[in-house]
Amino acid sequence: MSIDIARDLPNPGFNFENCKRNQLLLQKGFKPPKATSTGTTIVGIIYKDGVILGADTRATSGPIVANKNCEKIHYLAKNMYCCGAGTAADTEMITHLISSNLELHRLSTGRIVPVVAARTMLSQRLFQHQGHISAALVLGGVDNTGPHIYSISPHGNTDKVPYATMGSGCLAAMSVFEARWKPNMDEEEGKKLVRDAIAAGIFNDLGSGSNVDLCVIKKDGAQYFRTYDEANKKGERSLDYSYKQGTTAVLETKVHKFDVIDSVVMPSTSGEAMDTA
Repeated sequence: MSIDIARDLPNPGFNFENCKRNQLLLQKGFKPPKATSTGTTIVGIIYKDGVILGADTRATSGPIVANKNCEKIHYLAKNMYCCGAGTAADTEMITHLISSNLELHRLSTGRIVPVVAARTMLSQRLFQHQGHISAALVLGGVDNTGPHIYSISPHGNTDKVPYATMGSGCLAAMSVFEARWKPNMDEEEGKKLVRDAIAAGIFNDLGSGSNVDLCVIKKDGAQYFRTYDEANKKGERSLDYSYKQGTTAVLETKVHKFDVIDSVVMPSTSGEAMDTA
């Protein structure tokens, strides 16, 4: 007896079955949920000795800059860090949770936790919530198998890539990587490339701004550069705008004399006088 499994599979390609239904719901006043617009530029690259992660430091609340020096590179383990874009509270909580689970994993196994384990934990947790945890992540680390960079979307899908960008400034940062990234870059060259990619996001995306943070991860440990560079430096006043007395001619002078009274007698609503100093 043969079983026809193909009949239960949906037809390939786009499915327009629900277009009329969605249009009818809109006509009846249904308001679909809107995507939350966030602003961030986070990147990561693989270089000769490990991984370099980078992020800007601007946190926005709509059109308002809520925090000029927000920390977007989060600690997961000694050999891996994670950059977060999206809702600041979501990225903080998901990285703290996975960091705790990774430490339990290390204690139970007694070995260096592989980066792919963190990728799997993050991916599964985000997929369980179907994108309602607004956290787009760039995971980077070094383990016994070498350096690794993963990009993880809020819905849980992942990519293993030599360089990655996420956030609203990702296109500007990616243009820098595609033009200048190459295998086996040295550390200084890699840090300059990551800095320039973050700066491209800062200057081309209104949601990204302020400073550049970097994290260099090698096999023997990680080094976190908090405020590696100030991309948006406040302008300094170049001229002196204070003028000496007498620079402007006095055309007319008037003197008014006032008599100052220390106390005033005010009538109260009950008809009695009230004295106020």
